[in-house]
Amino acid sequence: MIVSEAVTVAHAGVPALRDASFTVPEGELVLVVGPTGSGKTSLLQCLGGRPAAAAQVTGRVLVDGVDLRDRSADGSRALVGLVRQDPAAEMMSGTVESVIAAGVRPRADDPHAGQRQVEESLDLLGLATLRDRPVAELSGGQQQRVAIGAALAAGPRVLVLDEPTSALDPVAAEEVLAILHRLVHDVGITVVVAEHRLERVVHHADSVLLVEDGLVTGPFHPAAGMARSTIRPPVVELGLRLGWTPLPLSVRAARRQVRGLRATLAAAPAAPAALAAPTAPAPPAAGTQVRVEVQRLSLVRGDVVALRTVTLQVRPGEVVALMGRNGAGKSSLLGILDGALQPTSGRTAVSGRSGLAPQDPKALLTDATVDHQLSANDEAFMLPAGATSAVLEHLAPRLARDRRPAELSEGQRMCVALSLVLARGSEVVLLDEPTRGLDYPAKARLTILLTDLAEAGRAIIVATHDVELAAEVATRAVILAEGEVVADGPARRILSDSPAFAPQVAKIMAPLPLLRVSDVAAAATP
Repeated sequence: MIVSEAVTVAHAGVPALRDASFTVPEGELVLVVGPTGSGKTSLLQCLGGRPAAAAQVTGRVLVDGVDLRDRSADGSRALVGLVRQDPAAEMMSGTVESVIAAGVRPRADDPHAGQRQVEESLDLLGLATLRDRPVAELSGGQQQRVAIGAALAAGPRVLVLDEPTSALDPVAAEEVLAILHRLVHDVGITVVVAEHRLERVVHHADSVLLVEDGLVTGPFHPAAGMARSTIRPPVVELGLRLGWTPLPLSVRAARRQVRGLRATLAAAPAAPAALAAPTAPAPPAAGTQVRVEVQRLSLVRGDVVALRTVTLQVRPGEVVALMGRNGAGKSSLLGILDGALQPTSGRTAVSGRSGLAPQDPKALLTDATVDHQLSANDEAFMLPAGATSAVLEHLAPRLARDRRPAELSEGQRMCVALSLVLARGSEVVLLDEPTRGLDYPAKARLTILLTDLAEAGRAIIVATHDVELAAEVATRAVILAEGEVVADGPARRILSDSPAFAPQVAKIMAPLPLLRVSDVAAAATP
């Protein structure tokens, strides 16, 4: 179905993709895997028939035997539907039905102007009951489904998606992936997906393409691809650490292989420290200052109650994972703590300076080069020369400093934005979905930075859908639902007990309270 012949892409003379040659058969779900900034987005744009306007492209992509270069933009879209990283930014305003209808290609022999395609897309994606809702009022998962519906309405043979679950809570992400699975298996569409949160999608894949420094290899069988890849989900990392054969790709497969180890650990007469029952942190020492105090906080925006009587305290050294489904109120709470939003009622007190890294890194970035923005941040916050650059060097050591944000990947932009905030030395650090676009090594580096800041006495609140990040760094988890706190306690207990927000290792090892690959390795070592 897809043939890539020596495709090379460069931006301002800098290669992003080099001599990419491979084939993809019809009716497969292909997972594109690679580090942040490796060239995945450039590859997907070429497969979607829409490379970046300023990109220099050689080679060609054939879809069902047709060279995408030789067709008009409308013709290419009839063959391929492309859903970019931030679909909400590209969708027109209007209702669900009107946005999907805009994707229909008019045909002279269709007197109904594509209404059949609209109805089929609504039914296929479970959107019929939302057809009259404004897209701007939908949750992130619903907006993602609308974007897929708009792409499908054109009748493509191939659907290409760039990080479709990066902004979604775990439940919404599973809904979107189930839809993609259905499109492949029940409709016969070929789907190509790039995703950093491999724990969500690898078990759905039929094959894997690996991208590293602009070089594409594969496609491989998923297990073989994961064994080769430098980017691996926890289930694969655990399998490799424990020498499992075959290598598991899903929680189900891993639970079958871990039965013996789980039984051995549960029956051990002296449980290792990693297996100790999770308990609340020790009470803070007398005089410990409360950095963040929230008392019965409520926020009403129009007809929407974003927050309902939220009460919360955060002390120095705590890393609080603020979790909940899309629209639960996480970003609203961070906005109030940073002073950008005013509550409707209740009281907040933040001791010391706060620094917020928002979901969209472009909100903090200008069009200047990365190096210029790093230096400007040092000057604006009276930091030692090179302080912000040192943080970025830790987060993204190979990022070119002479490039502008528009020339970077989403993950690289996020690293730059995080560096601007983390370098400032704020007593209260507020991060909103900081791992969007970040691969596992980059998340590990961010975890080290946050741990160091917490040990230095900073209070850190991270609003995140990334349960793996929460498992690695959080000392405490707070879950919001419909603007209310529905759980608040030690991260190990809250995450272990939650079927929706448990990390992959916790699901594999349940009922043992182990969250991370390192926990299992420590418990399994005599």
